Order: sequence, then structure tokens, then C-alpha cells
Amino acid sequence: MQHDGGPDPEPPARSVPATANMKGIDDSGIQIDEVDSLKEELEKWKERLEKAEKQKDDLLLLKLSADEERKQAEDELKKLIALETEQYNESIVIKENQERNLNVVKQQNIELQKEIQKLKDDLAEKSSKLSQDLRIKREIPKKKMKFTGMEKAENKDAVLNTCCLLHVAAKIPFRLQQRQALLTFEEEDVAQKLIRRGKHTVSLDKQKIDMEAMPITLEKGVKFELRVTISGEKINVSEVPDLPIPDEWIRDKLELNFYKSKHGGGEVKDVTYDRRSGTAIITFLRPEVADNCVRRTKYPFCINEKRFMLSVSPSIEKHLEKFQVFYGIPKRTILLSAIQEVKEDEESVQDMIEIHFQKPSNDGGEIETIKYVGTGTKLACFEEDLENGA
Repeated sequence: MQHDGGPDPEPPARSVPATANMKGIDDSGIQIDEVDSLKEELEKWKERLEKAEKQKDDLLLLKLSADEERKQAEDELKKLIALETEQYNESIVIKENQERNLNVVKQQNIELQKEIQKLKDDLAEKSSKLSQDLRIKREIPKKKMKFTGMEKAENKDAVLNTCCLLHVAAKIPFRLQQRQALLTFEEEDVAQKLIRRGKHTVSLDKQKIDMEAMPITLEKGVKFELRVTISGEKINVSEVPDLPIPDEWIRDKLELNFYKSKHGGGEVKDVTYDRRSGTAIITFLRPEVADNCVRRTKYPFCINEKRFMLSVSPSIEKHLEKFQVFYGIPKRTILLSAIQEVKEDEESVQDMIEIHFQKPSNDGGEIETIKYVGTGTKLACFEEDLENGA
């Protein structure tokens, strides 16, 4: 049916029976199960959102903590860099100081080396002087000998040895200065009287010169006995070659070489060998063998098809005995000092001094030795006065 002036009205809704499928559908037409499912899904998303928010908060906290730690690490790094820079600067300063100190030490070492060398030179000079003062004269005067008696030898080998005893008294030097004189009188009383008198006046060609007599102070002297024993059965061997063989073999080779009679050898009693010094001591049974060997001074030594020449010398034992240090007191000698300078020559002045001090009127006496030094210095030597005991 159509109405005037408009569309046809909608047909009326069909009535659905109340019993037709109303159990799963609500008024909006959505199923109840789907709504529950959506609610559950919504709850899950809410939980996820809460977890995400919580994780976000945790991450923010971690970020803040990491930023704080990073800031602390940066501060520590800056401190370390500053400390390293400070230590580096200190090390440079220390190095410069060490180099400066090292240069100072090197310079001090150079100075010490110079001083040590100077001391060594002084020591060598004084040792040389001392050795000259203590040297034993090689020229031994001839002495008449006489038979005094028989002595029983305590040791059989001692009869084969040559022994001597040397009594040594070193000369004591005294340096005589310019315009000084030394006078030694035959009588001690004369010298002591002149020393007690002190000042003296000597006439020299209408000119009088003053001087003063005084005792002499000497340095220390030494005396000792040197006992020398030359073995009659032993010889010293030197320049033994250092060969790459055991010491026992070298000893055997030495014994065989010195056993040969064609070279003056003989039966060997003992061989002592020292590789470090290249020396050996050969002991023979008969004394004449040792004497024959030392007369040669060189002895052939054959080993490993090689020939060497060994140096041979007597076996000498030296013993220093009764070593004494003493102060020399020259009681018969006076020192004249403070002698006035004169134009006369040295010999003329010495003659006038000798004439003056020989006169008893001047408290003088017989002069044994006199020496006057006009210019420069001279060295006088004193030795033990065995005859007068002074």
C-alpha cells in the first residue's frame, strides 16, 4: 500500500519466538563468549602494559645508575690522567736530578781516581826510597875463615843444604838543609858538651859567623836477621807449559825428563807441580844431581812430540828473624844550624868549621866526619855504631 507524499513504510518486524537462540546473544547482538574473551585479552594487555611500565621504570633507574657510574668513571679517569701527568712530570724531575747527581758522582770518581793515582805514585816513590834504604849490598866482602869445631846434624838432609845467616841493619837517612853542618866526634863527651853550650862563633878570614849546636833526631830504623837455606837436593822449575792433560801426567813427564842422566838428571824422589804458576819442585835422591841441573839453568822437556826449555834454579828458603824497629840516637854527632851566609865557597867554610871544633880551647876534639852544605840539600846516612855502642 502506497501513501501519498512519501515512501512506503517499512514492513513490521517479524516477531521471533522467545525460545529461538536467545541464550548466546545479548541486546547488541554480540556473543557473550566473545565479550569474555575480549575482557580476558584486555586484562592481559593491562598486565603487559603494567609490566612494560615497570620495565620502563627499571630501565630508567638502570640508565640513571649507569649515567652515575659513567660520571664516576669519567671523574676517576680524569683523576688518573692528572695523577699520571703528575707522576710523569715528577719522573722527569727525578731523572734530571739523577742525571745531575750521576754527573756529580762521575766527576767525584774522576777526582778520586786522580787522588788514588797520586797516592799510588807517592806510595811507589816512598816504597822505592825505602827499598833503596833497606837494600842489601850485592858485593859481599871476603872474610877469612877458620875451623871452630864439629856440630851434630839433627837432620840428615840438613848436611846437604847450604845455610847462611845475614845480619841486616838499614841505614837511616837524614836530610841536611842549606847552611847546615854535621860533625861526628870520636868521643861522645865532646859532642854532648858542645850541645849543652849551644851557640858558637867561628872566625872566618877576619869575619865571625854564628851558629848553634843541637842534637839530631832521626827517623825509625830497622834491623833483622835473614836466614837463607839453599837446598842440596831440591830444584825449582819454572815455565812449565800449560798443556790440556791431567796434572798427574805432567808430573810423570817431569819425573821422566829429569831422570835422564844424559841431561845431568838422576833418580827423582818427589815432584810437586802447580799448574796455575807453571812451576814445579823436583827432589832428587842424590845431592850432586841437583847441583848438575842448576848449573845448566835451562833443561829440555819433551812431551807430545814437542820440545820445551824449562828454567831451572836452586830451591832457596828465606826466613826473616829478629825483626826490630828502633830509634837511632847519634850521641857522637851534632848538627850545626843557623849558620850565617858568607861569600866563601863551601869547602873553605867546612875547613874553618873543622879547625874551630877540633881545638880543645873551644871545647872541641878529634873529628871523625864532617859535612857542610852551603846551597841546596844533601842526604846523610846513619848506621848502627857497633864499635862505640852508640
